[in-house]
Amino acid sequence: MTDETKDIIARVKVLREIAEISREDLCRKLGFNSTEYIQWEEGEKDFPIGALVEIAAHFKIDLTELVNGRPSRLTTYCITRAANAPEVSRRPMYAYWNLAYKFHNKRGEPFLVEANPETENKPINLNTHPGHEFDYVLEGRLLMSVAGHEEELRPGDCIYYDSNEPHGMKALGGSRARFLAIIM
Repeated sequence: MTDETKDIIARVKVLREIAEISREDLCRKLGFNSTEYIQWEEGEKDFPIGALVEIAAHFKIDLTELVNGRPSRLTTYCITRAANAPEVSRRPMYAYWNLAYKFHNKRGEPFLVEANPETENKPINLNTHPGHEFDYVLEGRLLMSVAGHEEELRPGDCIYYDSNEPHGMKALGGSRARFLAIIM
């Protein structure tokens, strides 16, 4: 487990303790599977980025503060210059860059995501999180699975879905797939 993961877990636990809310109550309020949540909080599995978005919203803090321990401050607009977005490492098959990490009280979380080409011959890793998600493919080919339906997406294609449904994706064609993901 990385130091970043340990820090995120510690911040989630502190937020729960301050709010005097049990794991079970948090799971019930956010619609998480309690067994899976315990694995996240014990460091047995990584928190999915969508779950972190929901936890941050529930405790009324920005995702940036939950993940990095530092608050965002901008309220009118923010610019993230090319190659300057902080990486949010959550799962080895994906790399996430937070594109609006400086903006305070966002209504959605925009990320640049890269799907690793090494996952092509492996099954799609599915997850769920409350809310909706919008993904727009920039390069490569992406196999999307949402609620048991699979669709191949190419550059310029996009998908909007209820992220409460089991969903996941993987790169196709032996090369990475890059896409914009907005979690709401």
